[in-house]
Amino acid sequence: MKKRILQFIGSFHQGGSERQATALSCALKSEGTHEIYVATLNNDGVLRAGMDAAGFTEIPTFPLTSFFNANFVRQVRSCAAYLKENKIDLVHTHDFYTNVFGMAAASLAGVEAKVASKRETGGMRSRSQDFVEKLAFGRADAIVANSIAVRDHLTARGISSDKINVIYNGLDLSRFESAEISRDKFGLPKNENIRFVTIVANLRHAVKNVPMFLRVAKCVADSVPKTHFVIAGEGELEAKLKEFAVELGIDKKVHFIGRCSDVPGLLSTSSVCVLTSTAEGFSNSILEYMAARKPVIATDVGGAAEAVVEGETGYLVESDDDAKMEERLVELLNDDAKATVFGNAGREIVREKFSNDAQLRNTMRLYNSLLNR
Repeated sequence: MKKRILQFIGSFHQGGSERQATALSCALKSEGTHEIYVATLNNDGVLRAGMDAAGFTEIPTFPLTSFFNANFVRQVRSCAAYLKENKIDLVHTHDFYTNVFGMAAASLAGVEAKVASKRETGGMRSRSQDFVEKLAFGRADAIVANSIAVRDHLTARGISSDKINVIYNGLDLSRFESAEISRDKFGLPKNENIRFVTIVANLRHAVKNVPMFLRVAKCVADSVPKTHFVIAGEGELEAKLKEFAVELGIDKKVHFIGRCSDVPGLLSTSSVCVLTSTAEGFSNSILEYMAARKPVIATDVGGAAEAVVEGETGYLVESDDDAKMEERLVELLNDDAKATVFGNAGREIVREKFSNDAQLRNTMRLYNSLLNR
């Protein structure tokens, strides 16, 4: 008999957690074993259109202003009533805010199975937020961690390892099969002699450490003058980062292109891709780089080492080790053959370990184990 499963998504903006949650929801619905519902805290965002196309036309919204006011209590009660009315058997929450809200509502409604998620290690949450989320994890029957690094982070915080299930992020490889190479689309220079080094990262959190990218860009530009640098992402830090590029004297070679709706197309124009974060759970950007057959140079944080194979698909460097990242970038920019080998090897790893099919299969296995207890 089909069970009723609700996916609780924070919003439909184009963040990593949101993209993973919406893609999983659509895959579960298409797979057809269970009835899939979706709820949200914020119904805005570019990903909403894709949910409509997949048949999620009615998505209840439970807007929050705080975890500590009367509105939170009202919304939890309203959500619990919705869960009871629709006889939801399993609730799966996908980020910090939905973990806290969704676990409270599901517990109040007496939902049979509750699954929370964790996609980050450190540097994103305050001490009070960590405390509140730990309470939410206590209500969950299972927790999905998207990397071994995240699992270890949770156990170090005192979360029972018996609850934690490592299910890696999934990626739709078909998006990268027919990417169009078009520099015009992204406002990039047309000169074919220019090589692009790209980072895809939101500019809302300092943990992404984009200043490291700019410092390295300054050094690489001196060594390989025909290199330009692309930053794809949006957020409140953008203005300060642009000022820093001016201070470094590389503003003419650094291209801030904002939110990118065509990541495969952007990566097709790139020679090498990087990640400079000081902390991560498991980076969607790394998977996208590898799916696009690009060599990766990433800081060795979070689950980076679970995707990037040192010396085979790219290189790992310590956080804020500008000199080592510069050295590795210059090496790959000057060795097209090695860059191609690394890129092809990365694509195969994504196909084998990080496909949407693998994520769907592992998620269904978890759901069924909880629903058949």
